[in-house]
Amino acid sequence: MNPLRVVRAESMPDDTPAVPVVIVGAGACGLTAATRLADAGIACVLLERDAVPSGSTALSSGFIPAAGTRVQRALGIEDTRQTFAEDIQAKAHGDAAPHLVAAYSEAVVQAIDALEEKHGLQFEVLDGFLYPGHRVRRMHAVAERTGAALMAQLERAASTAGADILTQALVRELWVDAAERIVGVGYERPDGHLEYLACEALVLACNGYGGNAAMVRELLPAMAEAIFAGHVGNDGSALAWGRQLGARAADLGGYQGHGSWAVPQGALMSWAVMMEGGVQINADGARFHDETLGYSEAAVHVLGQPGGVAWNVFDGPLLAMVRGFPDFVDAEKAGALKSATDEAALARTIGCAEDALRATLARVAPGQPDGFGRSFKRALQAPFYAVKVTGALFHTQGGLDIDADCRVLRQDGKPLPNLLAAGGAARGVSGNAVWGYLSGNGLLSAVGGGWIAAGTVAADLAP
Repeated sequence: MNPLRVVRAESMPDDTPAVPVVIVGAGACGLTAATRLADAGIACVLLERDAVPSGSTALSSGFIPAAGTRVQRALGIEDTRQTFAEDIQAKAHGDAAPHLVAAYSEAVVQAIDALEEKHGLQFEVLDGFLYPGHRVRRMHAVAERTGAALMAQLERAASTAGADILTQALVRELWVDAAERIVGVGYERPDGHLEYLACEALVLACNGYGGNAAMVRELLPAMAEAIFAGHVGNDGSALAWGRQLGARAADLGGYQGHGSWAVPQGALMSWAVMMEGGVQINADGARFHDETLGYSEAAVHVLGQPGGVAWNVFDGPLLAMVRGFPDFVDAEKAGALKSATDEAALARTIGCAEDALRATLARVAPGQPDGFGRSFKRALQAPFYAVKVTGALFHTQGGLDIDADCRVLRQDGKPLPNLLAAGGAARGVSGNAVWGYLSGNGLLSAVGGGWIAAGTVAADLAP
């Protein structure tokens, strides 16, 4: 494999083809940016490492949080960007970058409405429950409710609009002149050969660093031994280039974990079960946290239990509800779901003492807050169902520092001339710790950031 590097040169090799804009990565961020650029009449090429665009988005549930969209208004849902921004900051304990919270909460609405009105995407707002930290129903999804389906529709929108997507093109080199302008990129083809493409502006929409074990050990030691359940393309290349360019990084301690990764099946189980009354029980038959505070920080709680595992425990009504989520359906098909006729059978499944388990379940009852500050609407009733889970790292939320226009900043805080970053390549709006992740922040940064980056480039390249 060719080395990852920044090449200092005033121009690209002779006969190098040129395009106004190169976008590194054809995930939700890159495809959103490409669609907006194509609508503005600006040619761009997305360079995608995989044979089919997928990335972190395809592995997610595909839920995009937004406040004030057309579909929300049509459903009579009262929500404002200010309320959304407050929820983001509340989850991050006030540590989320204010300029990005404001910019993304506005841009994501514009992106969703434009994708619907101009490109035929049809979004629904999830009904029935609220994800941790959201006061209002604002999770937008395509009908299939999967990240893969969202990716397919975003790819169709970008291609139909006129954007070019070159797959199996792994960017290895950024070419930079003496004025710190990006003049082009070098990308590796499947046979190891490097090809080149010159550009007037570059958008890094590529990745975080969750798949780079060395960077995780350096920057997220709490997750050094955790399963990485994200996309292999999260190899930290954006951060590595930034370090070579003298760019500033921010919020590198922020990430999205998940406390509901089914083992040994290696499948995600929806957190909706926890929000609607399910609980997590460890090998000692005890609960160990308030499950409703968030699935990201739950990853750390679960990893701290004996053996680094826990059991998601729920009952029939919750099973009927969660079977409406494709990720759970996949986990059940893989054999993750266990059933128990009563407390004794559930204790045998978990491998804990029956008396301890009975005492734990007795405290899951309405009208009496538990020792973690959680209140329940009802008790769990036999038969019980359980899924063995561990904590996993899904994607990082820190990265290159950017301004409200998604321009990458140098160490002195001034923007590099024509380098932009968004999505996993840049800092997000989750602050600097695992507990700062509000459900959907990843796709908020991807879609909102991609929309902003394209707008910035379009303004810069306007005649």
